[in-house]
Amino acid sequence: MTTQPQRFRLDIAYDGSRFAGWAKQPGLRTVQGVLEEAITTILGRTGDRILVAVAGRTDTGVHATGQVAHLDLDEERAARVRRGRPAKDGLHPTGSALRRKVNGVLGQYPDVVITNAAPAPDGFDARFSAVWRRYEYRIADSLSFRNPLERAQTVWHPAPLDVDLMNAAAESLVGLHDFATYCRPREGRTTIRSLQRFGWTRDASGVLVAGVRADAFCHSMVRALVGVCVAVGEGKLQVADAARLRDALHRSNEFAVMPARGLTLAEVGYPTDSLLRMRAELTRSRRSLQDGADPFADTGPFAEFDHDDDAG
Repeated sequence: MTTQPQRFRLDIAYDGSRFAGWAKQPGLRTVQGVLEEAITTILGRTGDRILVAVAGRTDTGVHATGQVAHLDLDEERAARVRRGRPAKDGLHPTGSALRRKVNGVLGQYPDVVITNAAPAPDGFDARFSAVWRRYEYRIADSLSFRNPLERAQTVWHPAPLDVDLMNAAAESLVGLHDFATYCRPREGRTTIRSLQRFGWTRDASGVLVAGVRADAFCHSMVRALVGVCVAVGEGKLQVADAARLRDALHRSNEFAVMPARGLTLAEVGYPTDSLLRMRAELTRSRRSLQDGADPFADTGPFAEFDHDDDAG
């Protein structure tokens, strides 16, 4: 009797500086490629490839502290993962061994780490079950302390930025809209997204931190949204221009798309276990503006900015 493979959820963090994004590409170093190669090494069979599916396919240079992925292991492969010394941390034996061994293959100071691995609930799909993705973007302007230890995750901007104006511009963009202006177009792909939260704060060092949350993001969307806010914060655009440009539905040279180094995928939100399968089915259906509000849109916390597949 053949048993169904067991699905495992992987929580992943990485420094994107030396990666050509998440997705495997011939001849390029990618997060997916590095992880799948490490898992193949653990399985110990040449050509025994495992597909790691991800919540958000980050672009070249984009970082993550809260990336989520999944993979499926049949019992024969799971047994090969577990072989050797047993786990002593009280966690699931296969998940614990997978995390420990992959991180071991990656080395002592890797730029990608599996932070947790555990059996996934029934119906879980890292990409299609996700309710929202939350990104952060960091900018050290001329008013900020510029920490050289954080230079790989922070854009240094030469001029002062008005955080209140940037916040007003960000809030004007929230909602279900066609974000074609703020996306790099891809044939056959919709640019309609539900931007659920968008706000700016300064941290203790004066660094500007954007929190951006949406059901999903299209290519270069977060960096373009940040770019229009920077133009407003510099006084090059007015607050109302952010929505005006959005509604024009075409790319504009009135603002610049910001560099990837300041962008980090911080968190992926999922509904309760009983709704995972339904959410996945809903996500696979192509959305139009006539669909109305996403019934899952307010699922999960967003306390940091609660004052109110695909990104990079």
